[in-house]
Amino acid sequence: MKTVVIGVIGADVHAVGNKIIDYVLSNNGYDVVNIGVLSTQEDFINAAIETDAEAILVSSLYGHGEMDCKFMKEKCEEAGIGHVKLYVGGNIVVGKQDFAEVERRFMEMGFDRVYGPGQKIEDALEDLREDIGN
Repeated sequence: MKTVVIGVIGADVHAVGNKIIDYVLSNNGYDVVNIGVLSTQEDFINAAIETDAEAILVSSLYGHGEMDCKFMKEKCEEAGIGHVKLYVGGNIVVGKQDFAEVERRFMEMGFDRVYGPGQKIEDALEDLREDIGN
C-alpha cells in the first residue's frame, strides 16, 4: 500500500476538503497520513520522512498557498526526500488569476501537480495512480 501525506498548509483551517481527500484516497487503497489543518512545511516533510511516504498533497483554501509553499521542494531535497511527489490544490493564490500562470509558478517551485479551485479529488487520484501507482 502506498503512503501519502495530506494536510492543510499555513494559517488555513479549512477542514472539510481535507476530510474528503482523506476519505477518497483511503477508500482507493492509499495509506493516508492526515496531518490536519494549520500545518507547516516541516510538518508535511517530517510526516513524509517518518512514514516513508511517496507523495505529499498540500491543500490551501484561504488564498495564501503560494506564499506558504515557497521553497518546499528545496526543503524536501535538504531533508533527503526530493523524490517524493508534491501536489498542491485548492484556492492557492489571492484573487482570480489565470490558472495556467498559477500552475506554471507552482511547477517552477517544484510541485509535480497543481489543482485549481473546484477541481475534483478524482483528478488527483488519477494522477497519483499514474505517478506512484497503487
